[in-house]
Amino acid sequence: MNGFRQRAAIDLRLLGEGQRSWVMAGIMAIMLFLTVLSGALGLGVARSAGGIDRQLAGQLTVQLVEPDAGVRDARAKALVTAIGKVPGVTRVREADRAKLAALLKPWLGDAGLDPELPMPVLIDVTAGPGVAAQVAAAARRVAPAARVDGSARWLSPVRGLLAALFWVAIGLVLVIAAATAGVALLVARAGLDTHRDTIDVLHMLGSTDRQVARLLQRRIARDTLLGGVIGTLAALALVALFQTKLALTGSEVLGGATLAAVDWTLLLLLPIGFALLATVATRLTVLHTLGRKL
Repeated sequence: MNGFRQRAAIDLRLLGEGQRSWVMAGIMAIMLFLTVLSGALGLGVARSAGGIDRQLAGQLTVQLVEPDAGVRDARAKALVTAIGKVPGVTRVREADRAKLAALLKPWLGDAGLDPELPMPVLIDVTAGPGVAAQVAAAARRVAPAARVDGSARWLSPVRGLLAALFWVAIGLVLVIAAATAGVALLVARAGLDTHRDTIDVLHMLGSTDRQVARLLQRRIARDTLLGGVIGTLAALALVALFQTKLALTGSEVLGGATLAAVDWTLLLLLPIGFALLATVATRLTVLHTLGRKL
């Protein structure tokens, strides 16, 4: 083990370390910081969208507008009974009219609390997939004027926004990955130009292009991994802080963006993935520049 470390250190010194190595590590730290934040955004948005889908998949609202209070109350009870008998319906509950009146008070004032004011009937229904049509049919048999709405329809713009944010985050990760490969390419070419004399000596001593490529790719992989770990840890600390703040909001939509253990694992693997990417880009660049192909 010690012999391997000594040999690696000698190999790295052959092509120099110095200030350029720290510049490479700093660039990679910034790139991984941005990548982890983008990845966390994408994963959190996907979690949130999945939570919305699960919560609203079987949520329906039956609305009945009836000016006659007696007819309204009778049809409300009949609706609850009829919908509760539909196969696949797990929960039927009429919304509290006093709470509805309180919600209308900012717009209607005290008139919204007047018992003589016609108040629509709202019935919350939880059903399994594919049951919405049966619920609508049962509701209209009791009250032809009843209207059945899916809760997901009202939140479809939010769902669309979350989907757009997810793809934007994925796009950012891919763009930064491409930029990382580009930086590794430029650093490899700069290393070849700077150490051209050393490389010529290595060739005269019998070193092959693959061995020279191995020297450069080790250095760049080390710098990428070092900077990547620093940037990743900083980004994960920021993500953890944001998650704590989101949990304190009490919002079901925002709270659903909490990352799971598998998400944290994927984010922790990003530095390794970027180091491998930079290594491959370096190897291909060096071999191509030196006139050889893999």
